[in-house]
Amino acid sequence: MHDLTPITALGGIEPQVDTVAGLTLPENPDLALDSVAARFGQEAGCAKALQDLLGAAAPGPGKALLSEPLAAVWSAPNQWMIGARFSEHEDLADTVKAAVGTAGSVTEQTDAWVCFDLIGSGIPQVMELCCNINTRALAAGDATRTSIHHLGCFVICGDPEGFLRLLGPRASAGSLHHTLHTAMKSAL
Repeated sequence: MHDLTPITALGGIEPQVDTVAGLTLPENPDLALDSVAARFGQEAGCAKALQDLLGAAAPGPGKALLSEPLAAVWSAPNQWMIGARFSEHEDLADTVKAAVGTAGSVTEQTDAWVCFDLIGSGIPQVMELCCNINTRALAAGDATRTSIHHLGCFVICGDPEGFLRLLGPRASAGSLHHTLHTAMKSAL
């Protein structure tokens, strides 16, 4: 029998947390993610099933539904990322697939992405060094994709005054973390 120990995307037993001048950058491994794509001709049925599952309409372009226990981010026409706390929803794909049935295709994404949160003051100054998003204009629930250090990332605004969530490719977690942490040290 193997004696395996789970590790975070940055390779630690515990999530890495960095703080610079009042801005904290925690690695967040407690995130289950699944993509949902409406099947051709089933767009309305998939949207209705997601609304029933989420308790609100699935978000449109440039938006996220920030709710508990399930959240959603628009990722493309008739496509969304559904997220929840991994510790409470390890079987999220099964839950989402049961909800959308044959109206949508569900793909497990949890281990494909790394999640970093920026919490505190100074987020716009840091993000200005990392990407071309005007984070000063973001409102809660705004979401977009951008390139950060040549990596395709989701940027989700939870609170324009102090909470931004970033999802990037897990295989490049170290590069993304280095970019964010270096920008924090440079900007703050």
